Amino acid sequence: MLRIAIPNKGSLSAPASEMLREAGYRQRSEAKELVVADPENGVEFFFLRPRDIAVYVGSGKLDIGITGRDLLWDSRAAADEVLTLGFAPASFHFAGAPGIAETMHDLTGKTIATSFVGLVEKHLAEHGVVAAGIVHLDGAVETSLRLGVADVIADVVETGTTLRNLGLTIIGNPIMESEAIVIRPAGARPAQEAEQRFLRRLESVLVARRYVLMDYDIPVESVEQAIALTPGLESPTVSPLHREGWVAVRAMVPADQPQALMDKLEAVGARAILTTRIHACRV
Repeated sequence: MLRIAIPNKGSLSAPASEMLREAGYRQRSEAKELVVADPENGVEFFFLRPRDIAVYVGSGKLDIGITGRDLLWDSRAAADEVLTLGFAPASFHFAGAPGIAETMHDLTGKTIATSFVGLVEKHLAEHGVVAAGIVHLDGAVETSLRLGVADVIADVVETGTTLRNLGLTIIGNPIMESEAIVIRPAGARPAQEAEQRFLRRLESVLVARRYVLMDYDIPVESVEQAIALTPGLESPTVSPLHREGWVAVRAMVPADQPQALMDKLEAVGARAILTTRIHACRV
């Protein structure tokens, strides 16, 4: 059976399980379940601490894992990213009191507090910056500045509101941009059939989330204008209606554009315009 690691808690856990359910896999019904077998699909899921997943996969003990890019890089595990999943985005920055530093190179000789020591050490080394020290903290790294434990922090920044409320400013460019990813052991053999099937199912969910089906009726003389607005992935389906001079059109359109497309289609004569959510899609 294919052995797959899934986050057991945190911001990655619920979206990962939701995506796997959409992909047709069995998931746990209670948070205390640590292992869930799905024999019909030839898969066994292991629910692990998000920080541990890259280590297990990198060691070859598990075949595939879902984790964050930040956690993979921080672990320095021998695992490769093979698919991005589009949820749990995170941006990592250095931050500190105004005037403490303007660029990353100003961090030379400074003490940095972070929950991601491996990630920060790698980033500093790549840019030739030598810090006075890196302090590992499991959370609330902002407090380290007020208590004098560190000069600068390296942490996740979403909107920047928390930093501003604390009187802190972002230093330099982002350390990295993270999101949920699928990983497998580095240098592993080419993906076998079960792994390929797993990745294809996740890809089908990603496509389904990016598109909706749009159906509408349009006079024949306006078809070319309409399909220019809704070309679909390959080509739209155009079918004759019982009403002479009219056709029905079906096409996949971006999920973030249906209302704007409806306005434009209506303007060229389309009627009975509707959209339908796609639950799964192979392209």
